[in-house]
Amino acid sequence: MLTIISRIKCNLNPVLFSAALFSAAAVAQTSSAADLAALAEHPFRSAEDKARNQYRHPVETLSFFGIQPTMSVLEIWPARGWYTDILAPYLKQQGKLTIANFRVDDGTMQDERKIFWSRISEKLSQRILQHKDHFGSVQQTEFDPPAYMYLGAVQQYDLVLSFRNAHIWNEQGYLLDVFRAVFDVLKPGGVFGIVEHRASRVSEISSSAVEGYLDESYVIAVAEQAGFTLQAKSEINANPKDTKDYPKGVYALPPTLAMGAVDRDKYLAIGESDRMTLKFVKAATH
Repeated sequence: MLTIISRIKCNLNPVLFSAALFSAAAVAQTSSAADLAALAEHPFRSAEDKARNQYRHPVETLSFFGIQPTMSVLEIWPARGWYTDILAPYLKQQGKLTIANFRVDDGTMQDERKIFWSRISEKLSQRILQHKDHFGSVQQTEFDPPAYMYLGAVQQYDLVLSFRNAHIWNEQGYLLDVFRAVFDVLKPGGVFGIVEHRASRVSEISSSAVEGYLDESYVIAVAEQAGFTLQAKSEINANPKDTKDYPKGVYALPPTLAMGAVDRDKYLAIGESDRMTLKFVKAATH
């Protein structure tokens, strides 16, 4: 590709050369989206996971964040690996995927939720090792703020991704600390992509946030305090059916369905939560 572009540069005027570069970039972007689409529907993924594509829009979301197969990417708290199943094979040939799993329970954990997260993380780690043909070589680290805050070396990643984790960090009082840790490990010009359950906006200065939801303006403000600049936001993962006023908050909706049989059909009809999709950038001057 570089040889072809060099020849174009030698034989065309600057306007035509710029057009050729734009065309090459468009072809690469289209090819990347096609690869992501194939992986989103890959036979390796379960039918249940693929059914959730309609709510999570993985191809559109990852394309919005600007992912490329040559990147070094960090996914924080991948849980059961819904996105990891797509990211790892996409990056395994030319790029690098690192996952920041929840830390392993050494027998001292008392918090039932943390024990649950630890078990889920262990299962994902085992699945990655058992299916190297699909995942390739995935680097793993433990992340459990505030004691376990290591995400990697300074300026290591091109792209850091967090899917529906920010509300947990905020509940625990560590949202700004986590965002600062992400800022440190991103390369200058790197992107921090966030998808998070979005609270109802009441006014320009307030919102109504039941369990699991966060105010979009608040998330943006915290990221900016950590040093990021909001580059773009998208309605890719918006859901206007989500009224955000349920007895168990966001967990009443699928996939959790925390209300059990109570109003189950109602929550299934709503679908997964209304979500903000935010693209932050670390200034290239840092």
